[in-house]
Amino acid sequence: MDDVLVAEVVFNLPLERPYTYAIPDELRQLIQAGQRVRAPLGRGNRSVVGYCVAVKAADSAQRKLKPITELLDRDPLLDPRMLELTRWIGERYLCGWGQVLDSVIPAGVRRKSGTREVQSFVMSPNAEEKLGTTRLSRQQQAVVDVLRTSTSPVGAADLCERAGCGPGPLTSLRKKGLITAIRIRSDITGDELTSFDQQTDLELNEQQQLALDRILRPIRASEHETLLLHGVTGSGKTEVYIRAIREVVSYGRQAIVLVPEISLTPQTIRRFRNRFQSVAVLHSHMTDAERHWQWQQIASGGIEVIVGARSAVFAPTPNLGLIVIDEEHEPSFKQDSTPRYHAREVARKRCLDEKVPLILGSATPTLESWLRAQRNLDTLVSMPDRVAGRPLPPVLIVDTRNDPRISRGSSIGRAMFQSITSALKAKGQVILFLNLRGYSPTVWCRSCGAGIKCPNCDVTLTLHRDRMAVVCHSCDYETSPPKTCPTCSSPAVRFIGTGTQRLDEEVKNTFPEATVLRMDSDSMKKPGSHDEALEKFRSGEVQILLGTQMIAKGLDFPNVTLVGVVDADTMLRQPDMRAAERTFQLIAQVAGRTGRSERGGRVLVQTTCPDDPAVKFASKHDFIGFAQHELAERFDQQAPPFTNTARIILRGLDEVRTRQTAQAVAERLRSARQGATTAVQVIGAAPAPVIRLRNHWRFHLRMSAKNHELIRELWQSVEKSLSLPDDVEFAIDVDPINAR
Repeated sequence: MDDVLVAEVVFNLPLERPYTYAIPDELRQLIQAGQRVRAPLGRGNRSVVGYCVAVKAADSAQRKLKPITELLDRDPLLDPRMLELTRWIGERYLCGWGQVLDSVIPAGVRRKSGTREVQSFVMSPNAEEKLGTTRLSRQQQAVVDVLRTSTSPVGAADLCERAGCGPGPLTSLRKKGLITAIRIRSDITGDELTSFDQQTDLELNEQQQLALDRILRPIRASEHETLLLHGVTGSGKTEVYIRAIREVVSYGRQAIVLVPEISLTPQTIRRFRNRFQSVAVLHSHMTDAERHWQWQQIASGGIEVIVGARSAVFAPTPNLGLIVIDEEHEPSFKQDSTPRYHAREVARKRCLDEKVPLILGSATPTLESWLRAQRNLDTLVSMPDRVAGRPLPPVLIVDTRNDPRISRGSSIGRAMFQSITSALKAKGQVILFLNLRGYSPTVWCRSCGAGIKCPNCDVTLTLHRDRMAVVCHSCDYETSPPKTCPTCSSPAVRFIGTGTQRLDEEVKNTFPEATVLRMDSDSMKKPGSHDEALEKFRSGEVQILLGTQMIAKGLDFPNVTLVGVVDADTMLRQPDMRAAERTFQLIAQVAGRTGRSERGGRVLVQTTCPDDPAVKFASKHDFIGFAQHELAERFDQQAPPFTNTARIILRGLDEVRTRQTAQAVAERLRSARQGATTAVQVIGAAPAPVIRLRNHWRFHLRMSAKNHELIRELWQSVEKSLSLPDDVEFAIDVDPINAR
């Protein structure tokens, strides 16, 4: 049985183990781990596309196996290291290996977008034996001679041309079993990567040089080390990344730079393209053909630097030398659909396996990363001062509970109004931050006191004045603004609160002499609109820039002398363990947009909770104080990062059946605890904070333990025998950061 080969195949299903298939003779020489195959699955032998993850000798006691029916790729889509990484992700985040592979390989690569399928030919595996006993015509012999000397499959048209024949001899040779037809893709063609004017390196200050020297140690030693680069906003972290990457590139190796999708601006991309010869950018707005072209270029080793959002951690670099995660605190590095991986943890595992360093950069690191550095599991590299010795801007907390302007319905309090007026008089620019889009985030009935919610979700509708509609930001339901309350039929419907559209209107009316620009996902839909808006602000054509999170990240405008946080409470009020952490991060990040030149700057934060620790620590730019305070709170509650958690969300169309199923799953987990898993705490089931979403009722429960292994062991002991009603489905989220 030694010469009988079998393939292990995984499918895009939540299955733990690979299936074993027989390999037909004609595919023996072609099949490799990392290729896609088509194979029969289940009792009905449904033809399903899967991934070959191993080719091995058959077990002597192997029962009769179903054969693979088709090989879909000429070359493996993933190398052995990436296959091992995806296997680890499936194990770590409790999902199927095939589900991970389907997510990791872009659809454009799977579909070979930008290419065309060509029928090609190779010599059959047993052709040499048959040739001794088979008579061939002159043209058939010419075809055989071409294929014998070719090291790869030859396209039909090319083969006919080189053999000087028509398609007839090919058909005859196929019938005789001497040649095999396979369908492969023609080579991709794509635009050459545009080259940019190269800029010289900036001179580092002493603080930057010390940080760089520490980072270069593991790079030069070809060792893995995770370095947490904690630098205040404006301390010059990006220049340190660039110099570290330059060292890596000088060794002929490649670097991956992950940035939040919201920060993947033309300004960020230019910064890297002006410093390196070949930079690939991977983002969600690429066409499938563009993504496939970039994937091929990266895999060939011809790209020095890959800049991208979360999924760029899977870029197929053959010579990886470094991964950098900028703004590592950003929640967008965690995927919110299966596989629910965190790019930071995947990058840590990939760097460990490939023996290369990982740099995590942030002015406000996550408490998970900070605690690892405090425990000396990672190395802390500090940059506490801004470039050129500029001070961090003073932050003034404004209590709006008794503000006369706020009481009259304005969003701009008295202190904010005076500060904007002064900044504009002094020819400075102003950034106003409000993390609520739309016109009014609440539709409310004054008669019965009910909030008017989306019919599909447990979410209040938001008024969008620009299109005169009320919209659900969860499911995109949209309808005309109600004239009467759907609960009590009263006409006393009110639109309450302020979103960016209403703030835009108010600021334009209050400061008519200033040019105002709004940046949020509603106003920045057109391709290129983001870059155009920032250019207008940079040139001074716009004096006041207002918007949501997209204006809080990484922008550098020296003429900004005032930053206003219009309502810090929007983040604090969230029913989420990380609400305080996110509030601190956003205030600190927004504050970092000012005071970046000799003109200096200041920050005003409007809040009704001036004594909240997150707000007070942010006003003093005291991350270390905040981290100590918040970690003490988390330790008392035995919450992450002191424990590991997994959240199980069950959703279904029937409320009672979904609740009963969630309770049954919780009881199964509790009763299954034995031995080491008795230490796993099972909390719930309970209604999810948003109990109804897209017409589905949602209930959740949580497992928590000292390590992931215990959670995995308990879950896997129950999952195999878990039987859910047909209309109830579940999702499991390991290390959740979304509490909805």
